[in-house]
Amino acid sequence: MGQSDKYPKKPEPKGLFRSLGEFVGHVSKAVRTPVAGANKNARAKKTELDEPTREVRRVVQEREAETPAGKVVLRRTTIDEVVEEKKAGKD
Repeated sequence: MGQSDKYPKKPEPKGLFRSLGEFVGHVSKAVRTPVAGANKNARAKKTELDEPTREVRRVVQEREAETPAGKVVLRRTTIDEVVEEKKAGKD
């Protein structure tokens, strides 16, 4: 039994075009695959519309900042709401 029979042959390294083809294949598959969390966002938006809400507090913070592009206004709005769930008996 010879030395070459004992060990498998090393595979040749992939070429540039093979690697590019695999990369493009992975990207195109990712683009075609639906996003797993997309249904959650649609469901959350529907829930917001279906359930009545009551705004209990709104806080607006503003400040001006100087950037290389010029002066900008930074604004943060925090809204606290109470979501009233529908009762099973009331429709």
